[in-house]
Amino acid sequence: MKKILYTLLLMMMSTGAFAQVISKAGSSVLTFLKIDTGARQVGMGGASVANTENAMAMYWNPAGIARLTSRNAVFNHIDWIADVSLNFVGIAIPLGRVGTIGIAGSFLSMDPIEKTTVDYPNGTGETFDAGNYAFGFTYANSLTDRFCLGGTVKIVNENIYNCSATGVAFDIGTLFTTRFDGLQMGMSISNFGTKMQMNGRDLLTRVDIDPKRSGNNETINTVLKTEKYDLPLFFRLGFSYDVLKGFAGSNLILAIDALHPSDDVEYVNVGCEYSLNNMFFLRSGYKSMFARESEEGVSFGGGVQIPLFKYVIQIDYGYRDFGRLEDIQVFTCEFIF
Repeated sequence: MKKILYTLLLMMMSTGAFAQVISKAGSSVLTFLKIDTGARQVGMGGASVANTENAMAMYWNPAGIARLTSRNAVFNHIDWIADVSLNFVGIAIPLGRVGTIGIAGSFLSMDPIEKTTVDYPNGTGETFDAGNYAFGFTYANSLTDRFCLGGTVKIVNENIYNCSATGVAFDIGTLFTTRFDGLQMGMSISNFGTKMQMNGRDLLTRVDIDPKRSGNNETINTVLKTEKYDLPLFFRLGFSYDVLKGFAGSNLILAIDALHPSDDVEYVNVGCEYSLNNMFFLRSGYKSMFARESEEGVSFGGGVQIPLFKYVIQIDYGYRDFGRLEDIQVFTCEFIF
């Protein structure tokens, strides 16, 4: 019996050591769903699951739109690495006691890619496109004066040249205002959905099923079959605390998020935001603390809110250091009407 226990213990220890060596990075598709969206959120280091309560919450925590009292629309543009751009547009509409609904879309695009072959490694003169998109519908409601619940269903797509993969994903989130004045807790699970598999006419080819046989048909129509891959599932748990609580017209929000992705190691984001009279904003943060081999790090940003008749416009900017890669710049425009 002791030998069996020792053997099991040794197996568990060796499995744990092996798991630490093998990384899950690169084991999911549609990784654009992992890109932080929103200049405010980027400026705060991505620590935003407990303090995003506008239309941008449809990305971070769908429960956040339940707190809206006016219609809210956002447009976000990200200059990503390698000349890649990511745009997000969303609108959320409160319906009183019925709850709040929202529609959002994310679009990743890049410059046309030059086609190369074995015979023409420097290019054939042709180009092709690649990109991703996600369209989602969100519903959220306040179950009590302290607790909100929300969910999103979305269609996701990845395409390159004449092939594409389409699937369905779900997000769910909660937002809880604690009895400690100024302290909020948020939780969300993002991108729980179907496996993705590429299909399209670029997978059609012709092969000789038995090249060793003389006189065999060398042009048998064949369809290549790609593997199925998971979406990048995310679990976020975070807290935010308003230190100043409006003292002298100022607010100072401190935030921390812990993240458990399905295709990487766990890490922590921290950030803060100082606002004056709810009109001027300064932010800073740090993303991917304790993450292994991450290039992301320090971030900062700011914003200004401009009253315009009965409406309000807010413009935000976010910057993130990306190590050896290109630094990231994010621009967000928010309309409250």
